[in-house]
Amino acid sequence: MSISDLFDNEFKQRNKGHFSAIVRVALADGKVAPEEQAFLDRLARNLDISETEYEEILENPLKYPINPPYLRTERLERMYDLARIVHIDHHLGDKQDSMLRKLGLALGFTPENVNYIVDKALSLIDRKVDLDTFIYEMEHMNK
Repeated sequence: MSISDLFDNEFKQRNKGHFSAIVRVALADGKVAPEEQAFLDRLARNLDISETEYEEILENPLKYPINPPYLRTERLERMYDLARIVHIDHHLGDKQDSMLRKLGLALGFTPENVNYIVDKALSLIDRKVDLDTFIYEMEHMNK
Protein backbone atom coordinates (compact mmCIF):
# COMPACT_ATOMS: atom_id res chain seq x y z
CA MET A 1 0.00 0.00 0.00
CA SER A 2 1.41 3.38 -0.98
CA ILE A 3 1.56 6.49 1.17
CA SER A 4 -1.06 8.17 -1.01
CA ASP A 5 -3.40 5.19 -0.46
CA LEU A 6 -3.02 5.61 3.30
CA PHE A 7 -3.86 9.31 3.13
CA ASP A 8 -6.78 8.70 0.76
CA ASN A 9 -8.18 5.99 3.06
CA GLU A 10 -7.78 8.15 6.17
CA PHE A 11 -9.41 11.11 4.40
CA LYS A 12 -12.32 8.93 3.26
CA GLN A 13 -12.83 7.54 6.79
CA ARG A 14 -12.80 11.07 8.23
CA ASN A 15 -15.40 12.15 5.66
CA LYS A 16 -17.61 9.22 6.65
CA GLY A 17 -17.27 10.25 10.29
CA HIS A 18 -18.20 13.85 9.44
CA PHE A 19 -21.15 12.71 7.36
CA SER A 20 -22.43 10.33 10.04
CA ALA A 21 -22.23 13.14 12.61
CA ILE A 22 -24.31 15.38 10.35
CA VAL A 23 -26.82 12.56 9.80
CA ARG A 24 -27.13 12.25 13.59
CA VAL A 25 -27.91 15.96 13.80
CA ALA A 26 -30.53 15.64 11.03
CA LEU A 27 -32.10 12.66 12.81
CA ALA A 28 -32.09 14.33 16.24
CA ASP A 29 -35.82 15.08 16.03
CA GLY A 30 -36.59 11.53 14.84
CA LYS A 31 -37.15 12.30 11.16
CA VAL A 32 -35.38 13.87 8.21
CA ALA A 33 -37.28 16.73 6.59
CA PRO A 34 -37.25 16.89 2.77
CA GLU A 35 -34.94 19.94 2.87
CA GLU A 36 -32.56 18.09 5.17
CA GLN A 37 -32.66 15.05 2.88
CA ALA A 38 -31.70 17.20 -0.11
CA PHE A 39 -28.86 18.68 1.96
CA LEU A 40 -27.64 15.21 2.95
CA ASP A 41 -27.77 14.04 -0.67
CA ARG A 42 -25.68 17.01 -1.80
CA LEU A 43 -23.24 16.64 1.09
CA ALA A 44 -22.76 12.93 0.38
CA ARG A 45 -21.79 13.76 -3.20
CA ASN A 46 -19.40 16.50 -2.02
CA LEU A 47 -17.76 14.15 0.49
CA ASP A 48 -17.48 11.32 -2.05
CA ILE A 49 -19.75 9.00 -0.06
CA SER A 50 -20.90 6.06 -2.21
CA GLU A 51 -24.55 4.99 -2.44
CA THR A 52 -23.81 1.89 -0.34
CA GLU A 53 -21.99 3.90 2.32
CA TYR A 54 -24.78 6.49 2.26
CA GLU A 55 -27.43 3.86 2.94
CA GLU A 56 -25.31 2.24 5.69
CA ILE A 57 -24.80 5.58 7.43
CA LEU A 58 -28.48 6.50 7.20
CA GLU A 59 -29.40 3.11 8.62
CA ASN A 60 -26.85 3.26 11.43
CA PRO A 61 -25.12 6.63 11.86
CA LEU A 62 -23.32 5.34 14.96
CA LYS A 63 -21.30 2.90 12.84
CA TYR A 64 -18.61 5.46 12.00
CA PRO A 65 -16.69 7.29 14.71
CA ILE A 66 -16.98 11.03 15.01
CA ASN A 67 -13.70 12.83 14.65
CA PRO A 68 -14.58 16.02 16.51
CA PRO A 69 -12.35 18.97 15.81
CA TYR A 70 -10.20 19.75 18.79
CA LEU A 71 -8.79 23.08 17.67
CA ARG A 72 -10.98 26.14 17.17
CA THR A 73 -9.38 26.69 13.76
CA GLU A 74 -10.50 23.21 12.67
CA ARG A 75 -14.05 23.94 13.87
CA LEU A 76 -13.99 27.19 11.88
CA GLU A 77 -12.74 25.37 8.77
CA ARG A 78 -15.63 22.91 9.02
CA MET A 79 -18.10 25.74 9.65
CA TYR A 80 -16.76 27.46 6.52
CA ASP A 81 -17.29 24.33 4.41
CA LEU A 82 -20.76 23.66 5.80
CA ALA A 83 -21.89 27.28 5.51
CA ARG A 84 -20.77 27.37 1.88
CA ILE A 85 -22.61 24.12 1.09
CA VAL A 86 -25.80 25.23 2.82
CA HIS A 87 -25.71 28.76 1.44
CA ILE A 88 -24.72 28.11 -2.18
CA ASP A 89 -27.50 25.78 -3.24
CA HIS A 90 -30.16 26.78 -0.69
CA HIS A 91 -31.47 23.21 -0.39
CA LEU A 92 -32.54 23.96 3.15
CA GLY A 93 -34.41 27.13 2.27
CA ASP A 94 -35.54 28.90 5.42
CA LYS A 95 -34.06 26.12 7.55
CA GLN A 96 -30.44 26.91 6.63
CA ASP A 97 -29.94 28.97 9.81
CA SER A 98 -31.38 26.35 12.14
CA MET A 99 -29.45 23.52 10.48
CA LEU A 100 -26.19 25.48 10.71
CA ARG A 101 -26.91 26.21 14.39
CA LYS A 102 -27.39 22.49 15.06
CA LEU A 103 -24.19 21.72 13.17
CA GLY A 104 -22.39 24.49 15.04
CA LEU A 105 -23.37 22.92 18.34
CA ALA A 106 -22.23 19.53 17.06
CA LEU A 107 -18.89 21.09 16.09
CA GLY A 108 -18.39 22.22 19.68
CA PHE A 109 -19.46 25.84 19.65
CA THR A 110 -21.33 26.79 22.81
CA PRO A 111 -25.06 27.51 22.92
CA GLU A 112 -24.21 31.01 24.13
CA ASN A 113 -22.25 31.92 20.99
CA VAL A 114 -23.52 29.63 18.23
CA ASN A 115 -26.14 32.11 16.98
CA TYR A 116 -23.55 34.86 16.65
CA ILE A 117 -21.08 32.49 14.96
CA VAL A 118 -23.62 31.26 12.41
CA ASP A 119 -24.82 34.79 11.62
CA LYS A 120 -21.24 35.97 11.14
CA ALA A 121 -20.36 32.88 9.06
CA LEU A 122 -23.32 33.41 6.72
CA SER A 123 -22.53 37.12 6.32
CA LEU A 124 -18.92 36.25 5.38
CA ILE A 125 -20.11 33.59 2.93
CA ASP A 126 -22.42 36.22 1.38
CA ARG A 127 -19.30 38.30 0.77
CA LYS A 128 -17.62 35.25 -0.85
CA VAL A 129 -14.51 35.45 1.33
CA ASP A 130 -11.80 32.79 1.11
CA LEU A 131 -10.98 30.40 3.96
CA ASP A 132 -8.10 32.47 5.36
CA THR A 133 -10.22 35.62 5.50
CA PHE A 134 -13.10 33.66 7.02
CA ILE A 135 -10.92 32.29 9.82
CA TYR A 136 -9.31 35.67 10.49
CA GLU A 137 -12.68 37.44 10.63
CA MET A 138 -14.23 34.76 12.84
CA GLU A 139 -11.28 34.79 15.25
CA HIS A 140 -11.35 38.60 15.48
CA MET A 141 -15.10 39.24 15.46
CA ASN A 142 -15.19 40.34 19.11
CA LYS A 143 -12.44 42.92 18.78
